Amino acid sequence: MTYTISQIAKALGAEAAGNLDLTVTGAAEPGDAGRDQLALAMSPKYAEALAQGGARAAILWPGAAWQAMGLEAAIFTTRPRLAMAGVTAMLDPGQGVAAGIHPSAVIDPSAEIGADVSIGPLTVVGARARIGEGSVIGPHCVIGMDVVLGPGAFLREMVSIGARATIGARFIAQPGARIGGDGFSFVTPEVSGAENARKTMGDQGEAKAQAWTRIHSLGAVEIGDDVEVGANCTVDNGTIRNTSIGDGSKLDNLVHVGHNTRVGRDCLLCGQTGVSGSVEIGNNVVLGGQTGVVDNIFIGDGVIAGGGTKILSNVPAGRVIMGYPGVKMDLHTEIYKAQRRLPRLLRDIAALKKAVSKPGPSE
Repeated sequence: MTYTISQIAKALGAEAAGNLDLTVTGAAEPGDAGRDQLALAMSPKYAEALAQGGARAAILWPGAAWQAMGLEAAIFTTRPRLAMAGVTAMLDPGQGVAAGIHPSAVIDPSAEIGADVSIGPLTVVGARARIGEGSVIGPHCVIGMDVVLGPGAFLREMVSIGARATIGARFIAQPGARIGGDGFSFVTPEVSGAENARKTMGDQGEAKAQAWTRIHSLGAVEIGDDVEVGANCTVDNGTIRNTSIGDGSKLDNLVHVGHNTRVGRDCLLCGQTGVSGSVEIGNNVVLGGQTGVVDNIFIGDGVIAGGGTKILSNVPAGRVIMGYPGVKMDLHTEIYKAQRRLPRLLRDIAALKKAVSKPGPSE
């Protein structure tokens, strides 16, 4: 597909100049852009690279001298990444899932398929499942019995959604996402060493070795509108109550959300974050990559955790934390600086001990 500079600028709500009827077929970095591509040069640091490419049009920073750069047209933005969101949405060619239902798909007769739904090869749709209008279901997906999938969903290849999950509108799941696996919940006949160790912070007591008994997951998963989950992301069913994810939240690749956990609205859980069971996460929370969260705690609204943070206790709303265990970020920085100084401090102490212990000339 091709778009004019005028169409792109209008979609972005941005100002444009030059030949607004000029068409582009895609976007590229400034130095790689061809004549029919829109160069994304939204900062002055990209000006030199523009000359190396062949683009005739670019998205630039406000006030850029676009004609001096040899361009025929320009779009101006004050919020580069937001402009990226709009441009990439327009130019995305999709994944090529053909319209309609592929003959190899297995769909239970009791399932309800909305209007204009596309279902790819070898996908299975279970009994009484309901798929909202305009959804695109890629190949090799599994949608369990009694699942409700809202309108405009987009499931990439090999996504599975377990029985009884309820998912809102415009849900996006990247390849291999797993929604509604059973929770990791086991118990021993008598108090275990792990329970004693947690209670005493280190002592297993006299607990004997025992076999683990499985606790089944009777709950399901509830997901709001405009949620996206990344590749190989997993969200477990609740044990009794449902696990839930609020409107607008985004889960990166390899994120795990444990049973009974509730994630609020517009949260961002970055790659390899692991959230244990029965955690209450507020709204607008950001957990950086590889954040770990212990079970049965709460994280307040607006909390931001830096990458690699291990959250072992409740976190008040609005706090910015980092480290293991997670503490206020400024305190973590001071701790880190002190750690860096430890080798020098130990050398100084050793020198002082040597000086004090060495006999003086009068002794």
